[in-house]
Amino acid sequence: MSLAELVHVSALEQARLLRRREIRSQELVGLYLDRIAAHNPALSAFVSVFDARARRAARAADDALDRAARRGAPDSLPPLLGVPIGVKDLNFVRGSRTRMGSHGVLPLYSPVDDATVAKLRAAGLIVLGKLATSELGALPVTEPDTHPPTRNPWDPTRTAGGSSGGSGAAVAAGLLPWAQGSDGAGSIRIPSAFCGLVGVKPSRGRVANAFGRDDRTLLYTCGPLARSVADATALLDVMAGLTVGRPHWLSPPPCPYGQMTEPSPRLRIKLAVDSPIAAAEPEWAAAARAVGEALAAAGHRVEEAEMARGSVDDFLPIYQRMLADVPWVRADRLQPATRWLVEAGRRNSPTLAHAAYTTLRERVLAWVGDAELVLTPAVVGPPPPIGAWRGPDGEAVFRAYAVYGAFTAPFNITGQPAVALPVASSREGLPIAVQLVASVGREDRVLAVAREVEALFPGRPRVPVSLSMS
Repeated sequence: MSLAELVHVSALEQARLLRRREIRSQELVGLYLDRIAAHNPALSAFVSVFDARARRAARAADDALDRAARRGAPDSLPPLLGVPIGVKDLNFVRGSRTRMGSHGVLPLYSPVDDATVAKLRAAGLIVLGKLATSELGALPVTEPDTHPPTRNPWDPTRTAGGSSGGSGAAVAAGLLPWAQGSDGAGSIRIPSAFCGLVGVKPSRGRVANAFGRDDRTLLYTCGPLARSVADATALLDVMAGLTVGRPHWLSPPPCPYGQMTEPSPRLRIKLAVDSPIAAAEPEWAAAARAVGEALAAAGHRVEEAEMARGSVDDFLPIYQRMLADVPWVRADRLQPATRWLVEAGRRNSPTLAHAAYTTLRERVLAWVGDAELVLTPAVVGPPPPIGAWRGPDGEAVFRAYAVYGAFTAPFNITGQPAVALPVASSREGLPIAVQLVASVGREDRVLAVAREVEALFPGRPRVPVSLSMS
């Protein structure tokens, strides 16, 4: 295998090759740093690159792996030692600044890693840099004023999505084998869908809040973006403390998800391709129905229904309040859409937001009913062109983009685990993804069905041909 071919190798296989000393971390890290240098100027996936630090960490990983190999004790080392990763620029990485995609936030220097990054390092992962986000993570596109827009590797005239757009673009372009992201209304699943990746939003409470906040009602959580269900599962195990550290307050599973290989039992599945906010475009609806038909043929009981009733206005008080709670923000320096959200959120009382949260949560859970799994398109259609909606009217900009969270945001309210994964390509060659949702705490179920769907719908090449070997 040539060094360049490692771009097509899964992150888990890279870890195995490192453990067997068939490749060296310095080679692997160097490969990705070279690709970042070559392609990031066009994609704007990374906002900062830790070149020297990453190379030092790779040398240290190789030394540790060499010593363990001589002792015949490779299992004494962290499970993912020497494998690269990137961290979204809403998270704190020691020795670096966090900008949150905004001129309205004073760049925050952190001498320590936050809780999520600490677990990534404890697993042996090497952080190559910080990844682009929409301003404060507010929009499903990554076009902040702090750098050029983050572009989709499958079509650079289109967005990579948001708010974890840098994570999606970097993994899809082969600048990383996987990445960390976070999701408050679809911010992992939307870029995963646009970029042809597997993205997991865990249950509320599965992954500890990165900043130590009480997360029993928070909308957002960290999770993985990867090129396969197996890779995403392994990274979730790390973030959840199932393979490194301690699990969070939600009852832990009997073993790490990566060790669960049994097929899913046959389930009651509710399929929805229309939302009161926006109906999925025909190719996206057809892909979700095709997945439903395949699962029905495999023995699941699939019934189609309209999505739970609701509107952007039902969700807005909750989302606005969440953004208003971000500290150290000068609203007058924000982009129009973010400024509108923050200023409205500061006028909304926590009591109003909590009442809206409770009402919407009960409505969505009532719609889910006794279904053991929900199947939807992950997004309503293809990624919009870069700059599709810009202008001084912040409310208009936000409402134009809000339709892309039509199928994802409801499950941030309920706290249910959800997976986005690619199943088809559009006539234009763009990824089409579906979303699978299980009940709270049942990542095992949603990941098992995701593995089943992945096998039924083997995907396209995971790195666009134009970027695969360059």
